Amino acid sequence: QVQLVESGGGLVQAGGSLRLSCAASGGTIMNYAMGWFRQAPGKEREFVAAISSSGVSTINADSVKGRFTISRDNAKNTVYLQMNSLKPEDTAVYYCATRLKFSVVVTASLYDYWGQGTQVTVSS
Repeated sequence: QVQLVESGGGLVQAGGSLRLSCAASGGTIMNYAMGWFRQAPGKEREFVAAISSSGVSTINADSVKGRFTISRDNAKNTVYLQMNSLKPEDTAVYYCATRLKFSVVVTASLYDYWGQGTQVTVSS
């Protein structure tokens, strides 16, 4: 069973940057699509970005286009989310997830394994 651990969250001022990492263990993720989601207090979990198993295909939510970049290093069994030009509305717990298929999707229920999340707080 794949286990995912996120890291890299923290407190940052608006306009700043953070890089989240998601390390997988218990199996290789090189054949699986990966996604990042986030959940703010009182809100539903929302899609942020996803990447195919090869890394060739990516999808970003409209709210983060041009600011966030998802990438992966299959040799390190790790997925990243580079977040630039952060805004207070980006404040949330960020989760990574893996889908036991190679193609990207934006629907949370189609992902099979989830990490425990990392808190990102953007101050104004």
